[in-house]
Amino acid sequence: MAKLKNEKEYRAALKRIDELLPIIGDGESEDDPNMIELDIISSLVDEYELVHYPIGKPSLLETIKLRMYEMGLSKEGIANLLGISELNFNDIILGKKEPSLSLARIISQKLNISPDIVLGV
Repeated sequence: MAKLKNEKEYRAALKRIDELLPIIGDGESEDDPNMIELDIISSLVDEYELVHYPIGKPSLLETIKLRMYEMGLSKEGIANLLGISELNFNDIILGKKEPSLSLARIISQKLNISPDIVLGV
C-alpha cells in the first residue's frame, strides 16, 4: 500500500477525511465507496502520524491528574485513598520523591494506573 510521503500529502488526506465524514454519517455500509475511501485514507494518516507525530507515554503526574479529574477527587482525597499524607503525595507528583514499591503497587491498584507509568519504565 502507498504511504503519505510528506506534510503536504498528510494535510490533503486530513482535508479529504473532513469532507468524507459528513457524507458517510453513522449508517453507511462497509460496501459504500466513500466508506472504503475513508478507511484507506484513515489508515494512511494513522501510519504517517505514528512516525511523524508519536504520542509518548504519559507521566505519572499527568496520569494522576487525569484520575483525580475522573474520580472527582482533590489532592487530599487522592492522598487519603492512597493512605499517605497530602505533603507526601505532593512530593511524589512533583517528582521530588519516588514512591516506594509498596506505594507504587497501591497507586497502580487503587487508581488503575499501569505499573510501567507508576515506576517510570
